[in-house]
Amino acid sequence: MIFLELDEFKKDLKSLTKKYRSLSEDLDVVKQVLFVIPNERPPFSFEISDLGLDTCVIKVKKIACKSLKGRGVNSGLRLIYAHFPDEDKIVFVELYHKNDKENEDRERIRQNFS
Repeated sequence: MIFLELDEFKKDLKSLTKKYRSLSEDLDVVKQVLFVIPNERPPFSFEISDLGLDTCVIKVKKIACKSLKGRGVNSGLRLIYAHFPDEDKIVFVELYHKNDKENEDRERIRQNFS
């Protein structure tokens, strides 16, 4: 499995890492899980289907963050990624905390995958 990141995702990660120091480690754990099971797995993740794209875009709602002790997978972090099963590739699109932003940036997704 190949993991790629959009430039915007790198900026998201950089700014959030200042607030949540363990985020890089936490993302490594997410990558290990996605390596084994890259598809949606409700209630942890689900496909965003109303984008009008052929690309499979998935939103992960349950990410454990060590910096948010006692919260477990209810950390509030959200990860958006595009899965390309034919190419065995995942592209990280967006990372945000639900208190900072209500929903994913659908325009960013459309610009990169339409």
